[in-house]
Amino acid sequence: MQPMHFAITMTFVLGLSGLAFHRYHLLSALLCLEGMMISLFIALSVWTLQFGVTNFSIAPMVLLAFSACEASAGLALLVATSRTHGSDLLKTLNLLQC
Repeated sequence: MQPMHFAITMTFVLGLSGLAFHRYHLLSALLCLEGMMISLFIALSVWTLQFGVTNFSIAPMVLLAFSACEASAGLALLVATSRTHGSDLLKTLNLLQC
């Protein structure tokens, strides 16, 4: 495995492990998701450049656009939960209540 592929894979794994094990604040979960999306963007860009696939060259930009939409939706949820619950702790959120 090349060092670049190893670094991208480990970045994704670190984001996934941070999301799985350190779910205390909503902001930290959103940052882990954003790190995973950035590593996927870099991996897709490197793959497109490495193999010279011209038909698939728009895919990294589409992924980056979806990542921006995910980040804005996550920040909107963060603001809404901090206004209603007073904090961004994930243990205070009850998904069964309306």
